[in-house]
Amino acid sequence: MDSAKGAGRALWMSTFAFTICFAVWTIFSIIGIQIKKDLGLTDTQFGLLVGTPILTGSLIRLILGIWADQYGGRVVLTLTMLAAAVMTALLAFAYDYTTFLLAALGVGISGGSFSIGIAYVAKFFPKEKQGTALGIFGAGNVGAAVTKFLAPTVMVSFGWQAVAYVWAAALALTAIAFFLTTDDDPDLERRRATGAKPESLAAMMEPLKNIQVWRFSLYYFFVFGGFVALALWLPRYLIGVYGLDIATAGMVGAAYSIPASVFRAYGGHLSDRYGARTIMYWTFMVSVACTFVLSYPPTQYVMEGITGPVAFHTRLGIGGFMIVASVLGFFMSLGKAAVYKHIPVYYPDRVGAVGGVVGLVGGLGGFVLPIAFGVLNDLTGVWQSCFWLLFAIALVSLTWMHFAIRQMEREALEAGVPAGKLPELPEMQPIHGKAQEGVLAAHGAIQDWRPEDKTFWDTKGRAIARRNLWISVPCLLLSFAVWMVWSVVVAKLPAVGFAFTNDQLFWLAAMPGLSGALLRIVYSFLPAIFGGRLWTTLSTWSLLLPAVGMGFAVQSPDTPYWIFLLLALLCGLGGGNFASSMANISFFFPKAEKGHALAINAGLGNLGVSVVQFVVPLAITTGVFGALGGAPQTGTAGGVATTLWLQNAGFVFVPFIVASAFAAWFGMNDIATMKASFADQAVIFRRTHNWVMCWLYTGTFGSFIGFSAAFPLLAKVLFPDVNALQYAFLGPLVGAVARAGSGKACDRIGGGRITLWVFIAMSLGVLGVLYAIGIKGQPIAFPVFFASFLFLFAATGVGNASTFQMIPAIMRKEVARLEPGMTPAERIRQSDKEAAAIIGFTSAVAAFGAFFIPKSFGSSIALTGGAEAALYGFLAFYLSCIAITWFVYTRRGGLLFDVERGGPSGPAAFKPAA
Repeated sequence: MDSAKGAGRALWMSTFAFTICFAVWTIFSIIGIQIKKDLGLTDTQFGLLVGTPILTGSLIRLILGIWADQYGGRVVLTLTMLAAAVMTALLAFAYDYTTFLLAALGVGISGGSFSIGIAYVAKFFPKEKQGTALGIFGAGNVGAAVTKFLAPTVMVSFGWQAVAYVWAAALALTAIAFFLTTDDDPDLERRRATGAKPESLAAMMEPLKNIQVWRFSLYYFFVFGGFVALALWLPRYLIGVYGLDIATAGMVGAAYSIPASVFRAYGGHLSDRYGARTIMYWTFMVSVACTFVLSYPPTQYVMEGITGPVAFHTRLGIGGFMIVASVLGFFMSLGKAAVYKHIPVYYPDRVGAVGGVVGLVGGLGGFVLPIAFGVLNDLTGVWQSCFWLLFAIALVSLTWMHFAIRQMEREALEAGVPAGKLPELPEMQPIHGKAQEGVLAAHGAIQDWRPEDKTFWDTKGRAIARRNLWISVPCLLLSFAVWMVWSVVVAKLPAVGFAFTNDQLFWLAAMPGLSGALLRIVYSFLPAIFGGRLWTTLSTWSLLLPAVGMGFAVQSPDTPYWIFLLLALLCGLGGGNFASSMANISFFFPKAEKGHALAINAGLGNLGVSVVQFVVPLAITTGVFGALGGAPQTGTAGGVATTLWLQNAGFVFVPFIVASAFAAWFGMNDIATMKASFADQAVIFRRTHNWVMCWLYTGTFGSFIGFSAAFPLLAKVLFPDVNALQYAFLGPLVGAVARAGSGKACDRIGGGRITLWVFIAMSLGVLGVLYAIGIKGQPIAFPVFFASFLFLFAATGVGNASTFQMIPAIMRKEVARLEPGMTPAERIRQSDKEAAAIIGFTSAVAAFGAFFIPKSFGSSIALTGGAEAALYGFLAFYLSCIAITWFVYTRRGGLLFDVERGGPSGPAAFKPAA
């Protein structure tokens, strides 16, 4: 326990110390702008000034890393921070360009702290955790963002000299705190206990003779050197390109520095899990794309058109720049962790020396590149020229790495060497041995998955299953939000100038339900074909199509109606995701917890309906995205003119979709036994209970999603004097919470018994709505109408959980009866596969409720002048569900009677065909 606490203190205090050191190391990114102005420096001179501390910090990393291995990182890091604090305070006495350069050399001592911390932290952790630990430590790069956030305020208020004094004091106090709260590393303590002397400098330098150390370091030149260079250069760039003041430029620059720093810890985790090479591929591919976008300067185009010249202008706005820079920083942070994952694996006793060399080369990138940026500015006169250089470096690195890997694999194939014996990168072949085989490789799909084995579940399975569940939830929530966004938008379209009829608006509200239901039929089989992780990622990315498309379409009343119909159909992509999400999550949990897990996934996912009906009315009232989001529209409600940004209904979800898609790709798992072709899963179409459960789930989920889509517009039509939109989110909220909270009760009491009472409650709820419509005009009419709908939503939420809980229980009994030749383990696997497919398929059929219920209300109002005819039809349907649930499942002799009541089943009166 004490050892674990010591490792934890060492890691977190080292990370904090490195954060402060990095803040000092990049101090010239802010104060250098004022110094440039005071001294009248050129861009080349400015680049040299901000790069000089990086030069010192890079060059001394080698010797400091060796000293950390020899004498212990605790003492070396403390002394380094104290020395850097003194030199930073002396910076305030510089008076011309030469003295600033000399002072900058001293400030750079703080940058050497990286190689010390890497050597110190690595010795506290085993190999399988070193990637994560070193990633957390490396997240101290966020110190660059600390400087960008705080230094402008201090400089504007008290002058740049105050920044130097404050940063020096912070560094000195951190050095004292670090020394007092940490312990010497285990390697140093062992040497003291045995009386062993530290290895000589010559022995420490021995690995540096290996050429692969230097070739490998070049990757770090881009991922770290490029990061440092941009961290230093961006404030100057933003002031020059976008005309920002120093404080705003620092804040915007932090949008790059923060993800480029804090996600380094996540990069270490992903390298441990998916393999360092995979992470490096992603880093370079995304970096090539981002730097290409950032390289494009503002340009005026004039084309010869049919009726004369056509001119247009391209320019990346500040909002777009922040987004692309954040993505670039995020993947650079992953790449930094992936590179350093190799060092403790191949050089466990030389982490300081080798880490020092790699850090040295990377740090030199932070010195050379700012100077190169300044030279390119002076030579080309184009601000974006800095990204031209980064694009070229990233593209060359990616190409070189890929072809080197392919060459290694071809040579191994010709020599008959198994792929599993190869290193992740060709550079490591000369020192790749048995101890390193497979250590850095991706683990791929989980081969051994036994959730019904209590020991496996308690020690390993539960943690993996819960992580996949909690990543799945926000992806599904966003899917529901995009699916149901038209339920809110259609009520606002007439107010901003769209001349659509009530019937056209009901069609727009219903079309996502139709396409979502059709897509669910296909989506329910895809996780088992492609893998849950890949399909969740792709299906989440697909939500950008309707979200972005809607944002542009609603900005002009001239947008034709067919465009809105197409976008409404595309919103069905969100509806389709439910089937694949539920089918995927059902594989992860044992039967005893399956109902609860599915209830959480679906219930919190269903919250997306409530979220969209709560968030969108707020988001459309303010310019959340500024100029990037487009101009507002003037709306009229009750004769009062209001300003609306209706496009935010789609745009507001875009950043969350991007974040969730990345989380799904990097955080979820595939299960090998989950893989099955469509033909394997098509057996469910021969299972009679598949069709019975489609009917019942249409009664519960179909009602939930249909009422969610129809209620805002129905309330507006029936009670035009009431602003029902402000209450609309409560219905889906009640239903979603009821679903999430009733999973355990369904596991304990039985889904069939609860489902029976749910349909009785839903019948009463419909009668309440009919009564409210009958007394329309009286003061209590809308309260009764709204309360009855809330009751209906609560009942559907519980029914959503209870019907899904029934499916695995049904298939466990049915597979045992229909496949007597299978072993018990085979029956479990087969029943789980069939249950997952049925869960997806029934959700697909039930999703048609999102189309038929709004359309039924619309048709009923158009034909009869009221909604009563549709409600009587719903009541008849719920009565049929009561009869089917009782006769097939819950009566004495029904299929689930013995499962849920613990009594003898008796002869089954209902025997479906095989």
